This record gives sequence, C-alpha cells and structure tokens, in this order.
Amino acid sequence: MPTDLTATGVISHAIQLAIAPVFLLTGIASLLGVMATRLARVIDRARHLQVEWTRFTEAERLAARSELAMLERRRRVCSWSINCCTAAALFVCVVIMALFVEAMLAAELKTVAAALFVTAMILLIIGLACFLREVYLATHTISFDPTQFQ
Repeated sequence: MPTDLTATGVISHAIQLAIAPVFLLTGIASLLGVMATRLARVIDRARHLQVEWTRFTEAERLAARSELAMLERRRRVCSWSINCCTAAALFVCVVIMALFVEAMLAAELKTVAAALFVTAMILLIIGLACFLREVYLATHTISFDPTQFQ
C-alpha cells in the first residue's frame, strides 16, 4: 500500500476495493429474493394440501401424499440454497471488512481476503446448484394434460 496517501486517500482507496464485492452482494440479494419466493410457494402449496386434506377422497389423498413428499424435497433443497447463498453474502461482507481493515491499519490481509472470497464463491456455487436442483424438481414433477384445457 502506498505510504504517501492521506487519510482521505486511504479511505477512498478502500472504498474502490470494496465496490466489486458490494455489487456481488446486490446480485446475491436478488437471488435470495427469488429463492425465498420459491420457498414460500412450496410452503403455501403444502399448507393448502393440509387444509384440503379432510375433503379429499382416498385417491386424492394418495396423490396428495406423493405431492407432499416432493414438496418436502423441494423445501429442503430451497432451504440449502438460501442458507448457502446467505453464508456467501456474509463471507463477502467479511471480505469487504477485511479490505477496509487492511487499508486503515496497513495490515497484510490480502491472503485472508482472498481465502474468504474463494469460500464465498464456493458457497455461492453450492447455493446456485441447489437452486438449479429445486427448479429441476419443480419442472419435472408436474404433469398435466394440455388437451384437457381445450
């Protein structure tokens, strides 16, 4: 780090370093919004089946049990996706903090910041893979006959 920077220069340099991770946080936040909405839809559908349970015939209950089992799988995968992406966002925040601490205290935290960032990316990849799995489960477990809607 250059030693001729004023205090304002140090702060502005730290802010410049933190801008890219902040944009990453914005993207993760958007993803979390989508994931939370999908989780809410899964939970709403399961609750609807619970409410309607007493009105179902035995055949409808059999179909509902199967759907509830799939909804439970989707719920777990959504939860993992949200947990991993939230953890990734937390690690990105710690990266930003490390960049500021490094700039303000002239500490050598580049290796720590890099390790935290790599960890954040691994968590984000796992979260996105879980999200992809949930979308796959949602799209491959629905079945309807388009001809019945004519």
